[in-house]
Amino acid sequence: MARVIVVTSGKGGVGKTTTSANIATTLALRGYKVAVIDFDVGLRNLDLIMGVERRVVYDFVHVIQGEATLKQALIRDKRVETLYILPASQTRDKDALHEVGVEKVINELKADGFDFIICDSPAGIETGALMALRFADDAFVVTNPEVSSVRDSDRILGILQAKSKKAEMGERINEYLILTRYNPERVEAGEMLGYKDIIELLSVRFLGVIPEGEEVLSSSNAGVPVVLNDAESKPAQAYQDIIARYLGEDKPQRFLVAEKKGLFVRIFS
Repeated sequence: MARVIVVTSGKGGVGKTTTSANIATTLALRGYKVAVIDFDVGLRNLDLIMGVERRVVYDFVHVIQGEATLKQALIRDKRVETLYILPASQTRDKDALHEVGVEKVINELKADGFDFIICDSPAGIETGALMALRFADDAFVVTNPEVSSVRDSDRILGILQAKSKKAEMGERINEYLILTRYNPERVEAGEMLGYKDIIELLSVRFLGVIPEGEEVLSSSNAGVPVVLNDAESKPAQAYQDIIARYLGEDKPQRFLVAEKKGLFVRIFS
């Protein structure tokens, strides 16, 4: 049975699209058939991060409006054969997305045998964001360790619990927390919120942190998710750990504590 995952947050610029690309790729590397959909109509960044921008002919809105079939619009990743991308439109308005059309696309993906459907949500609570979470089974709430980001994520949790299809049926979406750009040294210095404080504030199951690192930005600029471009880097390992925990594996948390410097480093730093 396919699972629909919305990757969401209240605040922009926290790493939702990067997270969507990497969790989709990680699931596909495990052998699952995965589709990742860009709901950010008018901007469209997922295709850039996935490195398929030059292969876009039809998009999500074309499918919803009957101007193309889903098979025409889906782009198969050249590196991972079970991974597919459905790009957003850059030329349409966000209101081009509507519930009937979105539900039809998701149901068609389920019928085509996809194991996971990743909905990359735009920031805020506009139409695109509401449509991205509407049919979700699970929500990955992405936040940075700063007060404004956490506050906005708390608002999104309220919307998930009120405006999703599951909420209307008296059920709950499974909610998970991912902290991006986490730096334990800055937490110790009081420059960032610590993960324990954020978990306490949001009361959501904690999947893990993505440590700060240049590898994520350089991989995104190259159009390759970091789990493929630099698989041994800390951010890539963190995404792999997060998916392992989501799938129910017993994976100890990492990257939460500042590394202790040796005596030599402390003396000469």
